[in-house]
Amino acid sequence: MKDLNSPSLLADQVVAALRSVIGQKAAVLHEPSFSGNEWLYLKECLDSTFVSSVGKFVDRFEADLVAYTGARYVVAVVNGTAALHIALKLAGVKAEDEVLIPALTFIATANAVTYCGATPHFVDSEERTLGVDAVKLRDYLEQHTEQRAGQCINRTTGRVIRAFVPMHTFGHPVDLDGVMAVAHDFNLALVEDAAESLGSYYQGRHTGTFGLMGTLSFNGNKTITTGGGGAILTDDEELARHAKHVTTTAKLPHAWEYRHDEIGYNYRMPNINAALGCAQLEQLPTMLAAKRELFQRYQAAFATVSGIRLMVEPAQCQSNNWLQTLVLEHEQANQRDALLKVTNDSGIMTRPAWILMHELAPFQECPRMDLAGAQSLVQRLINIPSSSSLLQVVS
Repeated sequence: MKDLNSPSLLADQVVAALRSVIGQKAAVLHEPSFSGNEWLYLKECLDSTFVSSVGKFVDRFEADLVAYTGARYVVAVVNGTAALHIALKLAGVKAEDEVLIPALTFIATANAVTYCGATPHFVDSEERTLGVDAVKLRDYLEQHTEQRAGQCINRTTGRVIRAFVPMHTFGHPVDLDGVMAVAHDFNLALVEDAAESLGSYYQGRHTGTFGLMGTLSFNGNKTITTGGGGAILTDDEELARHAKHVTTTAKLPHAWEYRHDEIGYNYRMPNINAALGCAQLEQLPTMLAAKRELFQRYQAAFATVSGIRLMVEPAQCQSNNWLQTLVLEHEQANQRDALLKVTNDSGIMTRPAWILMHELAPFQECPRMDLAGAQSLVQRLINIPSSSSLLQVVS
């Protein structure tokens, strides 16, 4: 009789469950789908010769994102990292500050903090959302920080903890009530890293619209893509004006003169990228519906596989299901790498979560709280093929 907990049996069951949903063809983790007006808008952009940072598609893309997300203002930029960099800068983060970010995140979150001359301060994540554990963080801050003149001070380093950047992991909304309360009570500027969560909602409100600012990414592997691109969301008119100014090299308007009034960045989204984004955004509802159906089929397929489960959206949330994620039970954590090898050898691209930030060479000396939750999760997460076109291919 086969051992029900044997790695080989579990691997066979995982491959069978995946094949029952995606069929026998090779499947990548996440690829873009171009089935709308992409060619039409790109041709119009090329015909106009306005392919760089000036053109009607940039304005339209920003307006379309305002309409979709409910943010009052949107500033489109070259990528999600640039969006985070500017959002943190405008939130007041400066050299020698600290910024709270999850250890379980993509490196762009930590990189953006360092671009400001600040230091990432890594915090733990919870299993329910895969995002920041707000309860554990509150307890940590109560023990390790103090308030001086309205600033949160790290007692160990003496530095100001200026901002807090929760990230919506794989598109699942973080506990926003919890993180907003922490940000408020400890005088932290809240900047949401919503790079992965376009189309996700927390209690009926779009992610990225709860903090002082939020940021999106439109990289080629995201739910919709502009090739490379990102956006800053805010309800603050002055922040939006400043974001647009500083991402356009801080150039003052003039018919011919090049005068700049502060250090700026060449971060504005090119018109040709925005043209692609406009066409993609038109298809977002269809893509989200396809990804939800894919989730439901995966959920049924894995219901009978012991020792592993499919990550589901948190209560009172609607996830965009950007990357479907398998979560191994604690007893099967040592089987993760074997499962990754078997699935990839079978032509099914799977990936682990990121290496925790404090384990990477640039960030090993950064402050951090106890990261037991993130350390457990990173050993047990496997992303599986999640493209919105997967079911169209096999149907």
